[in-house]
Amino acid sequence: MAGPRAQKVALVHDWLTGMRGGERVLERIARLYPGAPLYTLVHRKGGVSAELESHPIHTSFLQALPGATEKYRWFLPLFPQAIESFDLSGFDAVVSTSHAVAKGVLSRPGAPHLSYVHTPMRYIWELEGQYFPPERFGGLAGAFVRHTCSRLRKWDVATAHRPTALVANARFVAERIRRHWNRDAQVVHPCVAVERFTPREAPREYFLIAGAFAPYKRLDLALEAFGRLGLPLVVAGDGQDAARLRAMAPANAKFVSVNGDAHMAQLFEGARALVFPGEEDFGIMPVEAMAAGCPVIAFGRGGALETVGRGADAAALAAGAVGGIARVPGGVLFGAQSAEAIAAAVRLFEREEFSPRELRLLAEPFSGERFDAEMRAALTNAGIPPQDS
Repeated sequence: MAGPRAQKVALVHDWLTGMRGGERVLERIARLYPGAPLYTLVHRKGGVSAELESHPIHTSFLQALPGATEKYRWFLPLFPQAIESFDLSGFDAVVSTSHAVAKGVLSRPGAPHLSYVHTPMRYIWELEGQYFPPERFGGLAGAFVRHTCSRLRKWDVATAHRPTALVANARFVAERIRRHWNRDAQVVHPCVAVERFTPREAPREYFLIAGAFAPYKRLDLALEAFGRLGLPLVVAGDGQDAARLRAMAPANAKFVSVNGDAHMAQLFEGARALVFPGEEDFGIMPVEAMAAGCPVIAFGRGGALETVGRGADAAALAAGAVGGIARVPGGVLFGAQSAEAIAAAVRLFEREEFSPRELRLLAEPFSGERFDAEMRAALTNAGIPPQDS
């Protein structure tokens, strides 16, 4: 006698244009639903892992617009319409991973929908001023931007009830979900491939800033600080802010492109510290750095308190969160987002010692195995049991 029919599950993600932290989380979740179709606003073929591209990928009408796979952010006003254009009425359940609009996808009435939320949309809530600065968006353009962000905030709140279960990637994000959406969310920290990194007692010759060159990352502050310090700095990555950052970089800063995961591991292994000046919702890169035995000098807000500050006493965390500077197990936290605070944090760091192997131990609880176990439980509780076994 045949058993019950397996659920037909749809996976939803905002866009598939590069393989960053959110896509690594999606990849891990997708393994729990082999062959499940993946719905996304736009997809740049070859931009994500072969594992993700082995799933059937369905894109929205944005895919057909000129330049959409490169300039998708310019189509922000169309994001709600695009995500709602998918017909998921034939699916028994939905699993979305969202940092923009994926959680607002329309599912069949009564179908369970678990959304793993990296953050409510940054551009329209906390970071509107950084992404759309008044000096660049004035006059009619500024009025259009302000109207668009206001409309998107209303849509974001109105669609917050669509998922039947929410999972946040950090306590910091769960608090933001409660504030903006008036909903509770379970916390499951992202998976970090700690096995890709090895702590080494090797010479460490430079400081490192790395990742996507986006405005909210505040890499400009780190460049300004190191211009004052005169210490060797490697800047690894690329992104929309690349030209501006290169133009302001001091002579002691060297820009490099990252050539795959192995190269990134080498950069961590040779670094005295990773400098992480942005406020991240979680921040996978600091965990990767610690897994490689590299301490982190981080802004003491957001996910850094849960990673770099993991195991610190309350006084140290408080100092790092309200403008002060504090040594914590994973490195140093600074509480003001300024070049002066970063420089002071580097000077404190230079007086401290950190064990690469102890740093590795701080990273290990964020492993993929832990993520799998916690997500299996969350998905099962939401009525969408994994199908990989």
